[in-house]
Formats: sequence, structure tokens, C-alpha cells
Amino acid sequence: MSHHQPSTINHQPPAGYKQTEVGVIPEEWEVRSLAEICSKITDGTHDTPTPIRSGVPFLTAIHIKENFIDYEACSFLTEEDHRIIFARCNPKRGDVLMVNIGAGVATTALVDVDFEFSLKNVALLKPADSRASGRFLNQCLIRRKSSITQALSSGGAQPFLSLSQIGQIGIPVPPLPEQRAIATALSDVDGLLDGLDRLIAKKRDLKQAAMQQLLTGQTRPPGFHDEWEVKSLGELSNLYQPQTISAKEFTESGFPVYGANGVVGYYHKANHDTWQVTITCRGSTCGTVNRTVEHCWITGNAMVLNSDHNPNLDKDFFYHLLSIQNMSDCITGTGQPQIVRAPITAFRVALPKTLAEQIAIAEVLTEMDGELAVLEQRREKTRALKQAMMQELLTGKTRLL
Repeated sequence: MSHHQPSTINHQPPAGYKQTEVGVIPEEWEVRSLAEICSKITDGTHDTPTPIRSGVPFLTAIHIKENFIDYEACSFLTEEDHRIIFARCNPKRGDVLMVNIGAGVATTALVDVDFEFSLKNVALLKPADSRASGRFLNQCLIRRKSSITQALSSGGAQPFLSLSQIGQIGIPVPPLPEQRAIATALSDVDGLLDGLDRLIAKKRDLKQAAMQQLLTGQTRPPGFHDEWEVKSLGELSNLYQPQTISAKEFTESGFPVYGANGVVGYYHKANHDTWQVTITCRGSTCGTVNRTVEHCWITGNAMVLNSDHNPNLDKDFFYHLLSIQNMSDCITGTGQPQIVRAPITAFRVALPKTLAEQIAIAEVLTEMDGELAVLEQRREKTRALKQAMMQELLTGKTRLL
């Protein structure tokens, strides 16, 4: 593996590199349009065939995520409807799918299955075997996505890429052996990310199950047998909506400001020195339970349930207990959903009488949260590594051959 530091003097490309419309690339690489390196660029149906319960898988734009195709969530078509579409659009392993209409426009994923399926609102790119590797092409297009979407008009109509526009997209093309080496290196990191995603999903499921058992008293920590009691949130905590500050009052840095959905900015003052449990009380996420950090400003878009002065309530337990409650009955308003103080104050929950049992339950759940946080941190680091590798490998700054 060799590494070249591009020169910055006079913005001249370093020796062995050249300036192109897609940036500085090695001399022996070429810039080619997708039309030149694909044997076929087509798309699926523009009609809406009648989906059925089982049959041939039918994928639309919503099933194509970055580098992932959600075959499990798709609907199905009759063999007859599928044949009509498949005659012009026949995805095979190693082809690349690209969403060409709607919010996910320019999102791509590699076909990695051998069964047949049909497409709608998705373009199919068949790399010519002698010129391009599908795995390399997919990684290139993932990296180029933002520049592709920026080039689209931002008019009122929904974003759309025609097949001829897709064909004109230029990408840097190394020789085939180098394409394969780059694709393998990036696919290895994708494999790590996929494994972490699965592990996080599994841990989340385990935590949900544990919460359901421990926070309803179905499973008790060892040694606890006391009856639980039912209390209103008004009995357990002091409920209030703090003062809202406008975005123009925010400062560059300082204390985090919590709005309806987490941190929205910073302010030079804090209105809470201890961390608090809050419930979103305006907007589409109304009823969502959050926790803040210490020393923060909480706005009036969140209802604070301050239990700092309740010696019989463990705050961590209180946060976990609230997060499994269904607050929908407390939501009012047809246009803009909102929660007001009275119904939340009267809302009743069951909880252990003893502080010791509350703490024992909270410790189990907090430990699970910690394990999840470690995995999520590892996933973020791996994502950052993938971005850095793409920047190096797909521009030829670092060469694998």
C-alpha cells in the first residue's frame, strides 16, 4: 500500500496525479460516465401492479436504503405481473440499484441475492463486466450521493433522476483489479457495521423485554416481596413548563438548551443544575419521555417532572418507568398535538414502595443502557473510519495495488 500527500503549492496535482471534473485522481485512472461503464441502465415499472400476500418480491424506493436492500419488508406480485417488468428490468447479483424519484433519490445498494424480484421507482445499473465492478460502483455512488442530489433542481416537484441523467454521472474508474481491491476493503468495514447494527438491535430488544418485565413487577429483583403502590405523577414529582427562550437568544457555546426533542442550541445560563426527566408536550413527538444532562436550560416545549425533593423515589427508576408508559390519553388538540399539566399530573403509575427495589431495578436497566452506549459509540467510530477510507481509496490518495 502506498500513500501520497497531494501538494498544495499552486493547487497543482502532485506527480502521478491529474485534475479532473471529479477531483484529483491518479494518472492511470479515467473518468467515465455510468453510460460508458454499464451495459444497461433501465428502471422498473411506472404502474402500480396489485400487490399480493406471497409471490415474487416487489421492491419500491422505500426498500432501498444506503448499501442495504430491505427484502423482508417488500410486497409481492403475481408471476404474470413480474414477467412483464422483468423483461426490461432484470436485477442480478452484482448489479446496483438506485432510487430515482422521491426523498431517497440517488440512494444506492448492491444486489446480493440470486432470486428474481421486480422494481418500481428504482433504476437498475448493470456494470459491464470488462469495465466495472458492481461493488466498486456502489461505493463510488454512495460517496458521490450528496453531489448528485445537489445538482438536482430544488423546485416544488419531488426530486427525480431520469435514466439519461443517471447515465451522465461521472465517476473515477481505476483498472478492474484495483476496483475489486478497493471494494473488498470497503465491504469489510460494511460487514463490521452490519454486525454492530445487528448486535445493537438485539441488545435493544433485550432491554425492551427487561423493561417490560421489571417495570411492571412481572419479574422482581432477588429478595424483594413488598407490595407495589399506585401513585399519580403529581404525587411523585413537581410538574411545570419552564420559560422558553427564542433561537435568536442562543449563544455559540454554554449550557445545552432542551426543546421538544432534545438539544436545540446553547445558552449562557442554566435553569436546572440537576438532570431532569421531561415529557415532550408539543408537536408530533408529544408524550416522548427524555432525560437531560446536569446544568442545562429546559424550554417550555417540554414538561419537567422534577422529583429532586422526593426522598422515596429513585430518579433513574422514575425515568425508566415513565419511558414505558402510554401517554396518548394525555394528548389534546387536533391541529398541533399538545400535553397540558392537568392530565399528566393526574396520570397514575404503579411502582415499588421501597426505594431499595427501585434502585435495584434501575441499576439493571442503567447497565444495559451503558452496554448499548458503548456499542453505539463503536458504530460511530466505525462509520467515521469508513468515511475516511472512502475519501482515501475512492480518490486514489491511498493505493491498494
